[in-house]
Amino acid sequence: MSRTSEPRIAIVGGGIGGLVLAGLLHRYGIAAMLHERDTGLDARGHGGSLDLHPESGQRALDELGLSEGFRADARPEGEDLRILDPAGKVLGRHAPEPGEGTRPEIDRGSLRRLLLSKVPDTAIGWGRHVTGVQRIPTGGHRLTFVDGTQTHCDILIGADGGRSRIRPLLTDARPVHLSAYLQLTITDADRRRPRISQFVGPGSLMALGNDINLGAQRSGDGTIRVSVTVRTDADWIGRQRFHDEDWAGIVTLLHDMFAGWDPELTAMIDACDPGSLVARNIEALPVGTRWSSRPDVTLLGDAAHLMPPVGEGANQAMLDGVMLARAIAEHADDPAAAIAVYETEMFERTAAIAAGSARIERMGLAPDAAERMAAFFA
Repeated sequence: MSRTSEPRIAIVGGGIGGLVLAGLLHRYGIAAMLHERDTGLDARGHGGSLDLHPESGQRALDELGLSEGFRADARPEGEDLRILDPAGKVLGRHAPEPGEGTRPEIDRGSLRRLLLSKVPDTAIGWGRHVTGVQRIPTGGHRLTFVDGTQTHCDILIGADGGRSRIRPLLTDARPVHLSAYLQLTITDADRRRPRISQFVGPGSLMALGNDINLGAQRSGDGTIRVSVTVRTDADWIGRQRFHDEDWAGIVTLLHDMFAGWDPELTAMIDACDPGSLVARNIEALPVGTRWSSRPDVTLLGDAAHLMPPVGEGANQAMLDGVMLARAIAEHADDPAAAIAVYETEMFERTAAIAAGSARIERMGLAPDAAERMAAFFA
């Protein structure tokens, strides 16, 4: 394809999947512009760490030439996982011997910084919050941003997460509610909360009850993220009115939720930083969501197949970026064929993985969750 005939490619969303796609397209010599709503990489918190799988997340890093950088930032010890019941009894542990683990953890911020190193500064627009998308009758789309500016593209790729603005161009499918999720943080845990730090260990733990879980995960920066997951309706968070409570009141509410649980577990709540509570609902797209292929628009990552957060979503988003970039490169003169080839593979691959993720999510909040999850990891 000659330089003058190259399609204008717009990627909406600078998360992990969007960055993989943008980096690989650049590696293949294909121009693309990534539009990210945040004003910069560190404009907001990145969240916890991720375990990257050899066949998906690590594959993407290898194809980008980032394997060495990943090994430098990854934490193999982060694979350590303990599963407890509400009484504090350890029912299972996944702790590979040194050098034998295959899914090391890496902080999201470190991963995004690695991926961003492969995207030219001129190929990413920060603070580009898409507020409108209009299909152009002659082909392609017009994007409108929050500041009123516009741009046009021939190929539009939605990498903009579970609440994608691009998805409605292809399907009426919407995420469905699964559970409520609360996250709190313990910063500088080794120094400030050494007893809690020792209890959590080098990786993570899950204490599983009936319709409610209490977890903790260590990050590479010394932060421990404490999480609460509750099987409840979509309005539950609003009814708790956390914003009306002072920190002591929030801690009391959380302790009431875990009445009768082992004090060593609930002590993690007391150790959390005041004001650190973040609440959101967990959602997922219906398993097997798909659409009729169109020649000028497609989706990747959570925009295409939002899954329960059990370890696959980010990995599949990264593999989506690999497969879509490859399809575009191999069908450079036929964008419609590139999108169709990519979507065929993506639909088949992610349907099975989404179904498995849904089973794990249901298992994690079942009456015998601790026993079943321990058996699963064993």
